[in-house]
Amino acid sequence: MLIEIGQVEAIFRYPVKSMRGEPLEAANLGWHGLEGDRRLALRRMNDRNGFPWLTASQLPDLLLFAPQRHKDSTAGDLPTHVRTPDGKEMPVFSEDLAAEVGRRCGTPVQMMHLNHGTFDEATISVIAFDTVREIARLAGRSPDVRRFRPNVLVRLLRSAPFQEDEWLGGMLAFGEGDDAPAIAATMRDLRCSMVNLDPDSAQSDPEMMKAVVRANQNYAGIYGAVLRTGRLAVAQAIFLRAATGK
Repeated sequence: MLIEIGQVEAIFRYPVKSMRGEPLEAANLGWHGLEGDRRLALRRMNDRNGFPWLTASQLPDLLLFAPQRHKDSTAGDLPTHVRTPDGKEMPVFSEDLAAEVGRRCGTPVQMMHLNHGTFDEATISVIAFDTVREIARLAGRSPDVRRFRPNVLVRLLRSAPFQEDEWLGGMLAFGEGDDAPAIAATMRDLRCSMVNLDPDSAQSDPEMMKAVVRANQNYAGIYGAVLRTGRLAVAQAIFLRAATGK
């Protein structure tokens, strides 16, 4: 049985892994997450381990780089340029941008285009605003959902932080009807030091992650696997089909 649990409060896409995200009013959910989400990433060229991608955990300044898309572009959902923290705008695949990022992180990098994206754990992430607000309260900070970098922010009908944990093993459907886009709630989102980083300054505040640890064993939000593709939109109703036995 489907139970309405809330609505889509916001949608976010991150065109370049670990760079600034963009809020959307609507987005297409495909088999590999939101179209255009994390389809580009910077590869550390001298790194030979299994995860060569540069992230804000290694270079906090990466959060201050803002992907841009020129209106006359034929690139679709992909950005054409990136605005640097200094306000310069550079083509996304340019040597100038790679050199600027490489100078900041101390190692050569190369922008890569990955058709199916590059994700840490799963292709889509969801968090409720109540969870963000509770963590911020415990940390003594203002709630800023951008620290958690979700794809979907939920406004709950039943206000309760960390309610996402109850969704595990179930299905979330966005909108009504048998063909509504849907995801399986597959795993809890184990947080890292990214939540400490201020999206506007890249300054680290360890109280944020300490609050997540105290409140919920360092978990906040859930990851999902796409079950049905379709269109997501702000204000869309969200329905839960709980796991069998719940």
